[in-house]
Amino acid sequence: MRIIRRYAGLPPEARGAAIAIGNFDGVHRGHQAVIAAAARLARQAGAPLGVLTFEPHPRTVLGRAPEPFRLTPFRIKAGALNDLGVERLYVLRFSGALAAKPADAFVREVLIQGLAARHLVVGEDFAFGKGRAGTAALLQTIAVAEGVGVTLIAPQGAKAGRYSSSEARRLVASGDPRAAAAILGRWFELEGHIAIGDRRGRTIGFPTANLPLEGALHPPAGVYALFAGVPTAAGVAWHQAVGNVGKRPTVGGLDERLEVHIFDYSGDLYGRRVCFRFVERIRPERKFDGLEALKAQIALDCREARAILAREQADGPSLGRAATELEQAST
Repeated sequence: MRIIRRYAGLPPEARGAAIAIGNFDGVHRGHQAVIAAAARLARQAGAPLGVLTFEPHPRTVLGRAPEPFRLTPFRIKAGALNDLGVERLYVLRFSGALAAKPADAFVREVLIQGLAARHLVVGEDFAFGKGRAGTAALLQTIAVAEGVGVTLIAPQGAKAGRYSSSEARRLVASGDPRAAAAILGRWFELEGHIAIGDRRGRTIGFPTANLPLEGALHPPAGVYALFAGVPTAAGVAWHQAVGNVGKRPTVGGLDERLEVHIFDYSGDLYGRRVCFRFVERIRPERKFDGLEALKAQIALDCREARAILAREQADGPSLGRAATELEQAST
């Protein structure tokens, strides 16, 4: 996948894609339907599959988003789009100037003149341009008049409700990553460089990889079954793991972090970028009467996490099961 960070002055080989447009935070199953439609049209036209998105997220720039709120920071979002077969990822810097561009100018200057889009695909609720005055119907009217086809995709979802980034955020923040996965079509994940911690875990037989959580949307304090993706020369190796989100009250911790014990792994991860995919919450975080009691509980947590993860795959739950879980979470 090629990442392109401008729309003006592009070489011919970077233009002419069939393009899905949106913020795509979460790249959830509704977003996937928009991108799948663009992929079909790209194949029919013999054109590359493109996605146009915006960084930073427009809600952040416009002051309409509490922080943290991103389901997929750019690196994770780009990886998810790459997995969907996107060939051209157009990333426009969202600024006051771009926000002030009238809707018709955005279509003509950015999409038609700049990107030379072969076809455009958006959700029916897509809004753009100054004051978000541009609608999907207006996009269709302007683009078709310029000879560019536009396909509108209706909201997607199970009977209980549409797939929504807002709902996925709520489920993550409430400690239900499994229900969030039913919307996302994959596990919610965090990634970052492993920091040096207190090195206390290794003294009780459970060494941990520590990930700072400041500024990141994450599940609430508690113990979770998760998968850890460790980089290797051949790609990423996925391991079962158990992790604690919180401040570690038993040892008087002050900073909030994710501490993960990776099963059957003994390598040095300090400074390396590791990905963690949350599957299920096991229990709340709590304070124990000393390290021996904590050690005994961690052993129980490990046993439960292994039992949970034995039924799952690192790349996400099956879509059939996910749909059922979304129904249950929404009722």
